[in-house]
Amino acid sequence: MDELIDILDSKGNFTGKTAMKSEAHKRGWFHNTVHIWFYTPNGKVLLQQRGRNKDTYPLLWDVSVAGHVGAGEEIETSALREVKEEIGLSIRKGKLQRIGIFKSVQKHTEQLNDCEFHHTFLYELENPLEKLRKQDTEVEDLKLMPLLQFSEETWGMANLKKYVPHDIDYYAAIIKGIKGNLEHL
Repeated sequence: MDELIDILDSKGNFTGKTAMKSEAHKRGWFHNTVHIWFYTPNGKVLLQQRGRNKDTYPLLWDVSVAGHVGAGEEIETSALREVKEEIGLSIRKGKLQRIGIFKSVQKHTEQLNDCEFHHTFLYELENPLEKLRKQDTEVEDLKLMPLLQFSEETWGMANLKKYVPHDIDYYAAIIKGIKGNLEHL
């Protein structure tokens, strides 16, 4: 789905310009996205299998919920909206745990150059997997995976080519953040 988004410079500053997401991807303009990683108190991480018709990385496993920040939209508001759209949950803004902003540049084709700042959050999953309602146009499947296995297959680089190829620092931050939260439960 195309949507109007704010355009940023390469340092993440607003330029005052907006464009449709498709135009930003075509021209390689930086913009904001949200990534929300859900985890359970018993040490599992919620993974989303990207839809089979996605332009990028179809059917690969990825962040629990992700999406673009609409023009003029607050980051946290975008996170709440994307969670509701993609997995059918209403979550509380105050429980979003921000863990960082990660710059990502992925040149997929001449016509698709994805330059994003991923505003990344953790959130404790309070609902059983079977209560989640996936958005069929975006999400092929959902599953819970033990954090240790996820760590070995991403950060440990036994990747198996089944995950979206985020930077190692990105996966390390997610795993360390979840592990730190689990130690405090």
